[in-house]
Amino acid sequence: MLYYRSCLLKLPLYESSKSLLDKIEKNTVVTIATSTGSGKSTLLPALLIAEGYNRVWVTQPHRLPCTSICNRVNKTMMNIKDRFPLAGWSVSGAERNTDAQILYLTDGLLKERLLFNSNFIENEIRGDKRIVLFVDEVHERSINIDLCLALIARLLTEQPSLRLKLKVIISSATLDKSVPNLFRQIPQLKFDQYQMPFSQTLHKVETIYRPKENILDVVQELCRKRQRHDQILCFVSSVTDVYQYCNLLDKLSHGIVIAHPLVQSQSASEQQRCIEHGTIFFSTTVAETSLTFPLLKYVVDTGMINVSIYDPKAKQTTLKEVPASESTIKQRLGRLGRTNPGEYHALYDSKMERRTYPKPHTMGYLI
Repeated sequence: MLYYRSCLLKLPLYESSKSLLDKIEKNTVVTIATSTGSGKSTLLPALLIAEGYNRVWVTQPHRLPCTSICNRVNKTMMNIKDRFPLAGWSVSGAERNTDAQILYLTDGLLKERLLFNSNFIENEIRGDKRIVLFVDEVHERSINIDLCLALIARLLTEQPSLRLKLKVIISSATLDKSVPNLFRQIPQLKFDQYQMPFSQTLHKVETIYRPKENILDVVQELCRKRQRHDQILCFVSSVTDVYQYCNLLDKLSHGIVIAHPLVQSQSASEQQRCIEHGTIFFSTTVAETSLTFPLLKYVVDTGMINVSIYDPKAKQTTLKEVPASESTIKQRLGRLGRTNPGEYHALYDSKMERRTYPKPHTMGYLI
């Protein structure tokens, strides 16, 4: 039944799923690089259960994707006769259906289990059970993600017997070569990489460069030309900017236009309500990955992010605005074209120099 329902979704990953599943079966660790919207976060975990794996743990860097992807999987992969949900979720302070075969959780929670529960994996693979640890959206290279990868690598090094029942999938739309290098150095570990051919979005996306224009002017222009329910997603560099632009837009429109903030500190349910009922959003990196805005028509991108800068002389950390990496820009552009045609409005120069990948947070930035 899962195979049949997976086929009906018509996601790009399904076409090459057989070769990917074979590669996962033959190796302990597999890295996957696919285009955004391919189905790696929703389709692949369900196919792994169909292949006979007992449990699949899928990490996400933010709270909202854990609940939204879980709900999407249950909605698309189950029928009314199923007694138990296929997927559950767990974030800090809240959880649901954690005994389900597929569990979506934040990478911070997986890190805690790997650090402080030495029998975590052993308890999961008792008897003939086989499990999969699926670390998703690795391109963000947060401290939690890098610690999860390091802890998994240490586990596979110190306990080679786990390799028979444990599979590790490391996935992102873009993947830095330093990630596979971490696992290549483990003696006798069966490791492979999977590069899915780039797939076009389901719908056409037009890129428009507007480097000298003000973000609020652009948003107001799009508000005037859009259809009533079209959604507009704006990427800015800081949480302060998110709330400032939401308030300014409210004042400029005399309360007619309401913008919703999407930030990390919000609960998953609060973020979900915003996406379901709002049409204009300002966000930092929270909305870059794993989220599907049902009526998204426009993305407005400043092309900038905030990073922590450490000053060793002052012994303090400050925030600095820097150009977002090429992979980050690709993720933001990938929000479009999933449910309808879209426009990407780039408020930066196309020739601006950028890093290929974000600098890992564990490496930090020095003044």
